[in-house]
Amino acid sequence: MRFVKRALLLGVSLCAFVWLGSAATVTKKKTTKKRTHAASAPAKTAATTTKSRSVASKTTKGKKTVRRASAPRQLAPTKERYQQIQQALASKGYFSGEQNGTWGPDSTDALKRFQADQNLTPDGKLTSLSLIALGLGPKRLSAQSPPQPAHADQ
Repeated sequence: MRFVKRALLLGVSLCAFVWLGSAATVTKKKTTKKRTHAASAPAKTAATTTKSRSVASKTTKGKKTVRRASAPRQLAPTKERYQQIQQALASKGYFSGEQNGTWGPDSTDALKRFQADQNLTPDGKLTSLSLIALGLGPKRLSAQSPPQPAHADQ
């Protein structure tokens, strides 16, 4: 019986020793990983591109943070585009000033009145819905429109 107790005690001790040894190894690996990462050069950056936005992930001191690039900003319309918008507002009876392509308070007021009549948010901003309602939206061929010939020579 004493032999069985000693063997059992030896087995439990051996298991505990192995278990503690593996925990020490894991702790040692984590410590080593942190040291090598902290001692490395500047933080690594990996960038990938999705449909229209680029996503960059940055690793800093063992933590991975994901930051998204901001959406590309739209440039201000050209003077010619402002003039087109003023002409469209004038043809609908909302703008009575000079159609010179300079966007001023009178243009903004005309756009606000137009937006209110079209059940759009009357904020005076040139949104895509406002431009479409003015007839200045994207030009697309519909299934019913006849195709344009490529060259008149043919």
